[in-house]
Amino acid sequence: MAYAYDDQNIFAKILRGEIPNSTVLETEHALAFHDIRPHAPVHVLVIPKGPYVNWDHFAAEASDAEIGDFTRAVAKVCAYLGLTPGEDGMGYRLLANSGPHSHQEVPHLHVHILAGRPLGPMLVQPG
Repeated sequence: MAYAYDDQNIFAKILRGEIPNSTVLETEHALAFHDIRPHAPVHVLVIPKGPYVNWDHFAAEASDAEIGDFTRAVAKVCAYLGLTPGEDGMGYRLLANSGPHSHQEVPHLHVHILAGRPLGPMLVQPG
């Protein structure tokens, strides 16, 4: 499958330094920053530095080094923010949307790290 990457999306502009961000972590292949419209007390986005539209595109075309670094960056951010689940009930939710039916707003792969309050069920059961 061919993926068309839009290099004018907001995350591409952030990666080029055209738009500022509140960086949490930067690695060779990933950038993590606070979401400007948080949906939880902790809401951090982690994006690969490469031009990948969604997880499928990333898995198909990213190098092993990119995939490993990106995955480890997500874990490092969770650890840095103290979100590792423990006896206090803290934890986190990872969310990556892909395509219009999932409400992916930016056509650049990104993982949301959400935490800081009980988040409730993932989806409401139809019925």
